[in-house]
Amino acid sequence: MKNQVAACIGHVHLKVADLDRAIAFYRDILGFDLMQRYGDAAAFLGAGGYHHHIGLNTWHSKDGTPPPDGHTGLYHAAFLYPDRKALAQVLKRVTDAGISLQGAADHGVSEAVYLNDPDGNGVELYRDRPPEDWPRDAQGNLAMVNAPLDVPALLAEAV
Repeated sequence: MKNQVAACIGHVHLKVADLDRAIAFYRDILGFDLMQRYGDAAAFLGAGGYHHHIGLNTWHSKDGTPPPDGHTGLYHAAFLYPDRKALAQVLKRVTDAGISLQGAADHGVSEAVYLNDPDGNGVELYRDRPPEDWPRDAQGNLAMVNAPLDVPALLAEAV
């Protein structure tokens, strides 16, 4: 029996060291709108007029450092873009800003690039393929893959 959960991810709220730096990344590079700011302590960014998809705060992390490798915590937050062109455009802003990719993959169901935000939080930027194009095995079960993504070809679509 499958779970019948009528919920979805509403937002991710991150501890950051420098609020202005984090806002610049999520607003100017990833393309979210600054919806509300609480001085130097917190900010909320959203897309499509939504109150917030991303919360940022320095309440317990001002001037802090990322957790060291080998510790638990957020692996990444994934941000879904509406189509391949939109993904290409955000990828161009990322590369133009000199931000290094940590990886890129074609998962069959989606195309994704991976990077870190200024505080070392993992970020996935992706677009989904239409469900009718998702790979399936002989029994009809989802058969996601982890194949290389042609990043230069994706970037060429940023025009």
